[in-house]
Amino acid sequence: MEKLPKITIPAIITIIILIIVLAKSAVTIGSGQAGVLYKTFDNGVVTDESPLGEGFHIVAPWNKVFIYEVRQQELFEKMKVLSSNGLEIQIDGSAWYQPIYGDLGKLHQNLGENYLQRVIQPAIRSAARSVVGRYTPEQLYSSKRDAIQDEIFEETKKILKDQYVQLNEFLVRDVTLPATIKDAIERKLRQEQESLEYEFRLVTAAKEAEKVIIEAEGKAESNRILSASLTDKILQDKGIDATMKLAESPNSKVIVIGSGDSGLPIILGNQ
Repeated sequence: MEKLPKITIPAIITIIILIIVLAKSAVTIGSGQAGVLYKTFDNGVVTDESPLGEGFHIVAPWNKVFIYEVRQQELFEKMKVLSSNGLEIQIDGSAWYQPIYGDLGKLHQNLGENYLQRVIQPAIRSAARSVVGRYTPEQLYSSKRDAIQDEIFEETKKILKDQYVQLNEFLVRDVTLPATIKDAIERKLRQEQESLEYEFRLVTAAKEAEKVIIEAEGKAESNRILSASLTDKILQDKGIDATMKLAESPNSKVIVIGSGDSGLPIILGNQ
């Protein structure tokens, strides 16, 4: 019984050491994450192999694993930039970005874990200053918002090329102008709208007047043609036809043949 402690104590110590080693060597990578392996006694950051994927991993206790979010993330930015005429404009935007999975080792080696502050934010701000500087406040406020959104996106993508990150989208959520400029633009837009409405009414009135003139001219031409076609002979023939129809009517009447102008009959009724 006295020899039992001498046998079990080294074993217990060994087990404890193994547990500590395993605890330090075990790495669990969560959903939407990936790990960059750093080999202390080798070449440092591993860049020529795929990152460690989701799940449980065992690494040597003297090595390190740096865990990165590889899902798409969103950055909100409020930027004060100058328009083409030097007025300060505030752009509220958001960028959707994520690291390039296969280049995660190079991203860690060259930029580190704070790559958002090192490259993405400066790139977006630089692109926004460049793009907004091409437009007037009026263009930014009204018709060009979609255009500047697309241009900021494209210019930011160019800046971030070869930076091991990808920009998926850039959205302009709001454009804030100085109050006096905004009021002046809104007055101008109202005036332009009223002018367009007035021009529309003038055009509509002109078309209606033209229609009336055309109808009147058509009616006058019709009367002229009808008058030219009504000869004395035609009128006499029509008068005779009317006389025949009246003669057949049961109503009491007196018809004096040939007593009217141009020899047409005169109808004398009892009323």
